[in-house]
Amino acid sequence: MMVYSNNPFWAVMNDKNGGWNTVGVILGALSLVILSISDRKKKVDAHDDKDKLSVAAARTGVQTKYWFHGAAGFGAWIFVIHNFFTDSSILSRWTWDGYPSTGPAPVPWGGLVVTALILGFSIGRRVDLTTGMIWWAVAAVCAAIITFVSGWMGHIAGLIFAVYISSITPAVLKLVSQCPPGKTLGIGFMIYNMLVLASIYTVAYEFVPGGPLLRERTWVVMLVTMWLLFLGVRGARSVLEKEDAWPLKKNTAENNEFSRQNRSGRGIMWILGAVGWFVMFWRMTVTTKVPEPFNPKERIITSAIWTIHFDIDNDLWTAEQRILEAVQDLKPDVMGFLESDTERIIMGNRDWTQYLGEKLGYYVDYGPSPRKHTWGCAMLSKFPIKKSEHLLLPSPAGELACAIYATLDVHGRDVDVIISHNGQEENLLDRQLQTTKLAEVISASKNPFIFTGYVVTKPFGEIYNILIDGGKINDVDPTDHDRWCQYIAYKGLKRVAYARISRGTITDTEIQAAKFVVPEPGVAISDWKPSYDRVEESHYSPAYHFPAIFRGSGVRGHYYHVFDEPRYYN
Repeated sequence: MMVYSNNPFWAVMNDKNGGWNTVGVILGALSLVILSISDRKKKVDAHDDKDKLSVAAARTGVQTKYWFHGAAGFGAWIFVIHNFFTDSSILSRWTWDGYPSTGPAPVPWGGLVVTALILGFSIGRRVDLTTGMIWWAVAAVCAAIITFVSGWMGHIAGLIFAVYISSITPAVLKLVSQCPPGKTLGIGFMIYNMLVLASIYTVAYEFVPGGPLLRERTWVVMLVTMWLLFLGVRGARSVLEKEDAWPLKKNTAENNEFSRQNRSGRGIMWILGAVGWFVMFWRMTVTTKVPEPFNPKERIITSAIWTIHFDIDNDLWTAEQRILEAVQDLKPDVMGFLESDTERIIMGNRDWTQYLGEKLGYYVDYGPSPRKHTWGCAMLSKFPIKKSEHLLLPSPAGELACAIYATLDVHGRDVDVIISHNGQEENLLDRQLQTTKLAEVISASKNPFIFTGYVVTKPFGEIYNILIDGGKINDVDPTDHDRWCQYIAYKGLKRVAYARISRGTITDTEIQAAKFVVPEPGVAISDWKPSYDRVEESHYSPAYHFPAIFRGSGVRGHYYHVFDEPRYYN
């Protein structure tokens, strides 16, 4: 919450991108010392434990009968915690489906996720309730809802699921503690790793071996996860029924002390939950501010596209701070990001768009949710987003391609925008079908239109012609022959300038940007024709210019390249 969904102790963080690595090492060392002292004291106390023999005798039966139940439940429990609840924003992004708002935003409603988890931990000692089959069935229904349903309904189901998964924590861990640690924990972590791999395979690229096995099948992963949790709570229930195998039920001095400590722990959790809500409402003072476009007087809209490879730079550090600095220098009104979905285990369950949106003052559309099985496309906008639709483009052979189709209120006139990421070079059919779908959407629109996307084609190739001719749209500069991935196109607008900015060390793909003038409301655009007559920058006043900071050697590795300067048009 306080660090915008990053963990400051991660190995991908450093002192330049917000990491607290030194603090993390110190806290880790202190924890190790405290744990060592505590463990030594427990060994001394165990000598005088009169229940030791009876507990050990009870464990013998558990070890031989329920160890796999413990391993299955433990592996699935860790996976669910990691996949859904290691950040307060994950659930919001899983149930997000575009504008007008179809679900709760991470700020402030991520606080509900933390509250639900604390509530579950608070009722965890009611193992007779939490290991019941009715409670498991409720959780199974909620898991199905968050897999298939968007909006508040999906989010509420996710909150109930959060209460469930945290409430079974004592039962699952107690069962594991009664089983042989080697094979129970070994198989448990193997199950966890298999579930993580399966969740990654739901969005496997076309060139990944075995990709079709689980691609677009999150429901299979959820089904297996719930079955494994069923085994875990069923095993815990069976152990619970053996009075001697559940010594915490006894009214002993040791267990009374444990209960006192447990109450203290719950109190600390609720205090931290209240702090979390305070942080959320503090951040709301920023998220509720209305973004302001850069050049309203001149009616300019600057649009850009950048493939940022999941906010991890070429040296495997998180890159949102340097992405922020590049966007801040470029000053786009609308910024599209591709390969942007980081709300997955493999990407750290991070929502870097929160950071940029709040720090720079943009409306944010996160794009298709992780359950839509794409690698993501996101949009920042200085203009109000009147509506947006998350398109899943036809992909019969490879991974699903995504697009955001949005209508923005630009200086009082509706302007349509598409931000898209087509499929890989390996499959021509996918790219043909995807581009045909985009062309149909563009040609059907009566509004001024800006396309920024990852097309995978040479200029004037088959895919290019499907987009430009089929969409009845104009290339930003047909004389730019050095393109393959990213393209900008438009209609119904006056294109003023076009620039290509080098990537720095953040990714392997450049930034492309273009400036347009939006016609006044009511001005007909059906007969507008593009002009490709080039002019000098001095032809326009400074408001129309691209930033001078990227000229020459630029800044932080970002500079105008290919043309070595922006191009301007009459």
